[in-house]
Amino acid sequence: MTWLNWPVELATGLDRTLPSYRQNESLRLDLHGDPVQARLVVFSDGNHHMALQETLHAFSLAHPEVGEIFYTTTPPRIATEMLRGGGLAIGNFRLSVTPHVFISPPAVLESLVQDGYMQGYRPFMRSQGVVLLVRRDNPKGITGISDLLRPDVRLFLSNPITEKVSNQIYTDCLRRLALQKGIALDFLAHAPGQPDPAKLVYGESIHHREAPQFILNQQADAALVFYHLALRYQRIFPEYFDFVWPVGSLGNQICDISYFSSGLVGDGGVWGKTLLDFMLSDTVTKIYEYHGLLRADD
Repeated sequence: MTWLNWPVELATGLDRTLPSYRQNESLRLDLHGDPVQARLVVFSDGNHHMALQETLHAFSLAHPEVGEIFYTTTPPRIATEMLRGGGLAIGNFRLSVTPHVFISPPAVLESLVQDGYMQGYRPFMRSQGVVLLVRRDNPKGITGISDLLRPDVRLFLSNPITEKVSNQIYTDCLRRLALQKGIALDFLAHAPGQPDPAKLVYGESIHHREAPQFILNQQADAALVFYHLALRYQRIFPEYFDFVWPVGSLGNQICDISYFSSGLVGDGGVWGKTLLDFMLSDTVTKIYEYHGLLRADD
């Protein structure tokens, strides 16, 4: 899709101190609540956004005095840029907010610890493998990873430049699954950002929103995504999506498990520690299990 590159139209001019993005529907979907009124601010990666929403809602019911909660569910790169830059620019909109709690894969949080933003973190949830998201009724008859070799099948993956964490997980998993099946996915050998458009297409910056959109728009025939994401798409858009396991559900055991960790930014404010304790509760365990994720120690 071609986007018009509108100029900045701010009364005070361009603020070059903030990470800047053009107007983006996916990004707007991952900013939740009123940052001005919020007494609790959470920055999170977006792969478990559906479970986090229910968790924060349950937390607000258990602690109504917390009032407004503002939270983000962007890829880790955007969240860390927001923290380090003190905010975010989206077109002509400026958002200046600092989180009390940060949720992300351990490697991301470790970098924030090293830079002094956090004192520590703890894993709390993990994924259950990957699947191939396809259109409803699977019109291309995709049954597994071998079908990715067919000339009429295009695969969607998260962007290797803007979403390095998820892209690395997905491509490593694909290579291991292909090795197990004794096939070669040569289209993965292209340089980052320069895929073979007949075989592989990349999202722009937020694959948990873009993957289903590419499938719906027939810009791709399959998308490799976490099982819990595909489960979400199928539940809320049953008329559009199905999914298949690449080599059967047990085949995912050779792929790396993705862990999600949480920790306080600074002292966590008034509500940060209370939220971290709540996220270890049975209530939250049940929420995440419903959405296809498990406790990190299960």
